[in-house]
Amino acid sequence: MNKYLSVAEEVAAALGANKPVIALESTIISHGMPWPKNLETALAVEELIRNCGAVPATVALMEGRLCAGLSRAQLEVLARAGSAVTKASRRDFPRLLASGGTGATTVAGTMIVAFLAGIRIFATGGMGGVHRGAESSWDVSADLEELSRTSVCVVCAGAKSILDLPKTLEYLETKGVPVIGYKTRELPAFYTSRSGLELEEMVESPGEAAALLHAKWAAGLEGGVVIANPIPERYEMKAEVIEPLIQQAIAEAQSRGIAGKRLTPFLLDKIVEISGGDSLESNIALVKNNARLAAAVASAYSGIMEKAGTKQ
Repeated sequence: MNKYLSVAEEVAAALGANKPVIALESTIISHGMPWPKNLETALAVEELIRNCGAVPATVALMEGRLCAGLSRAQLEVLARAGSAVTKASRRDFPRLLASGGTGATTVAGTMIVAFLAGIRIFATGGMGGVHRGAESSWDVSADLEELSRTSVCVVCAGAKSILDLPKTLEYLETKGVPVIGYKTRELPAFYTSRSGLELEEMVESPGEAAALLHAKWAAGLEGGVVIANPIPERYEMKAEVIEPLIQQAIAEAQSRGIAGKRLTPFLLDKIVEISGGDSLESNIALVKNNARLAAAVASAYSGIMEKAGTKQ
């Protein structure tokens, strides 16, 4: 056992019994939504996963520990602190572990802790990617590199709409990361269900997705998989509505010199502000939609592993 790893009792029991467990990131709590909506959403998503027959494992670094599964009190600490909490990816882990610090994990950071704990399925809102203007800024999310190296499935609503989606998809292809559309051959674009970008692979059911994951990892092909799950149409924001908001938010970020770790939270917050809260409601809806699918995929994957007589 990794001496820095703490696995919640409920999570450890589920993993020991080969039951489905879903990892959840914590930057969506600290940096993705305002208080108290962030705590309400975190608790609601955990409850939804339990109602789907799986166990939630929200991931974070808490006082120098890599935690897979948080208490309500720990969730509230992150939610109240908001952006004052370190946004923690792979490069931040050594400093936080050595200093006994606390950090909310990104997609990349959550993948690392999930894999160490033995959790294979992770539900989030949208993955990071190649930022617009990356040809001059070189701003590429560490999420993409982590997907190329860490064997965890990320169920998401595609990449965030604020990104350069064609470059993001090209980067993942170069790194050999399968991007699988769930009942779609078009990459979802977070707030919207369609991006116009064609995907090479599609699955029609959670069982088909689980079989693909098992085949990949059982064959010794390390690395992550993206299951791109479109936001339900009744909650989506049309491209012609959201794109001008994104452009406005990007222009303000540039004028204020906001870049690096601060950029994505700033853009999402600004879009919530100028959309009158519509984008926040879409964000919450897509996270819940992804959690439901992740629970179904994890249940099917656990069944495959149990039949094979092996642990996840």
